[in-house]
Amino acid sequence: MDFGRLIVAMVTPFCDDLELDLGKVVALAERLVADGVEGLVLSGTTGESPTLSRKEKTDIIHAVRKVVKIPLIANAGTNDTRASIQFAKDAEEAGADGLLLVVPYYNKPDQGMLYDHFTAIASSVDIPSMLYNVPGRTAVSIRPDTVVKLSRDVPNITMLKDAAGVLDDTTVIIRDAAPGFRVYTGEDALVLPTLAVGGYGVVSVAGHVAAKLMNQMIEAYLAGDNATAASIHIRLQAINKALFLQPNPVPVKRALALCGFEAGPLRPPLASASEEVTKALKKALEDLDLI
Repeated sequence: MDFGRLIVAMVTPFCDDLELDLGKVVALAERLVADGVEGLVLSGTTGESPTLSRKEKTDIIHAVRKVVKIPLIANAGTNDTRASIQFAKDAEEAGADGLLLVVPYYNKPDQGMLYDHFTAIASSVDIPSMLYNVPGRTAVSIRPDTVVKLSRDVPNITMLKDAAGVLDDTTVIIRDAAPGFRVYTGEDALVLPTLAVGGYGVVSVAGHVAAKLMNQMIEAYLAGDNATAASIHIRLQAINKALFLQPNPVPVKRALALCGFEAGPLRPPLASASEEVTKALKKALEDLDLI
């Protein structure tokens, strides 16, 4: 399956009482599709996965699957292999097209343990898996040689979301992974550099508000118009920076509100964006003519 080049890791809308707002979940998914987003990650970090129950995660997949035709990638990764396998099976049964499997956090497995963890989860279902390397949140990084081995040994492991920000490691994976293995950056600021070394696309936060511009940048690069792609990359710098001035997804929920879509509060311990961050978001969005 082609999951597209621009995938958005979607926020999870909540009601004022912090209950799941499935109406807004559906509305946001439809809004993103209308903006040109080609795939969605549901219940990931941007979707406040640490605070979502098992039922809420499957309810989100069911609700979005009913209204959009684009591929859906469901977060199933945890730091418990057995629990991750159950989440993977739940996601497949609910209609997800793929899985997102984050490097286990807190318990700090070594590379051999990571290999066994990802193999067990991916092999428990028939849908493909996207590995997710984000050492800033997990304290452990999956090394390029481990990614390459998994890509060659486990047929269901077909993608990587690379949020480590080390372009040299990304390059090694692109060079050595199994044919057809696709590398996505998880850093909005690195979309163009990742494409330039052979990456396929992005799992984005900024796509919530800037999907049209991001698609224009990607399309320009693929068409060989590097000057236009670079120009858009530079224009997007301020919003990419503003969206990470506080922990994700705090700023992006405020950015959506500034753009006219209220996704509700964040579940504690996260809280609403600060006044300073709101000002930075507003200026960046105004400069892009998005508000």
